[in-house]
Amino acid sequence: MARHYLNNELDKWSNVGVYGHFMGELPWTECDSRIQGDMARIVGAKTSEVAVMNALTVNLHLLMISFYKPTETRKKILVESKAFPSDQYMIESQIKLHGGNPEDCIIYASPREGEDNIRLEDILALIEKHGSEIATIMFCGVQYYTGQLFDIQAITKAGHSKGCIVGFDLAHAAGNVELNLHDWDVDFAAWCNYKYMNGGAGCLGGAFMHEKHSQTDKTK
Repeated sequence: MARHYLNNELDKWSNVGVYGHFMGELPWTECDSRIQGDMARIVGAKTSEVAVMNALTVNLHLLMISFYKPTETRKKILVESKAFPSDQYMIESQIKLHGGNPEDCIIYASPREGEDNIRLEDILALIEKHGSEIATIMFCGVQYYTGQLFDIQAITKAGHSKGCIVGFDLAHAAGNVELNLHDWDVDFAAWCNYKYMNGGAGCLGGAFMHEKHSQTDKTK
């Protein structure tokens, strides 16, 4: 089936060239909007909260540029230890973009000695202790190395209680576990579609922004 649809688009490209953006059963300019509703259902969001675009790390950078607004007293980012390397680089880049030092601005949630998973109570304790210093909580939904599924709803609730923005990398969660980003009040999230949703090479990523932020200055 995938081969059939792909060959159709290759044939269209061969026959009409650039006009394929506007012609045929699937005009290329509409390729994202055609699946926007399906993508929203997969991550538990409203269609208006989801965009199908770019790649995972590009979307994380765009979201962090909008949501990570460090101040003199609230500039830290809480992240799980041994995050996916591209997430780690992205977080460090965002801190440096604002003139900060990653060594001073990153708080790591780590497993206890002899354990592989990070206990939820330890994550919540870090939020309780450092919440007034944390600008953004940037966690993954499922830890890529251990497979640990984090309690997105509990982390989001705890972060909001301390005035933190809360976002998630859902690369290993989207299409793999049940998600309810809107109801859980998550501020933002991003994911790729080439893992548990079996997208092909070069497939677009996904981004989520809660509708409550759609009319605020923070995201402009």
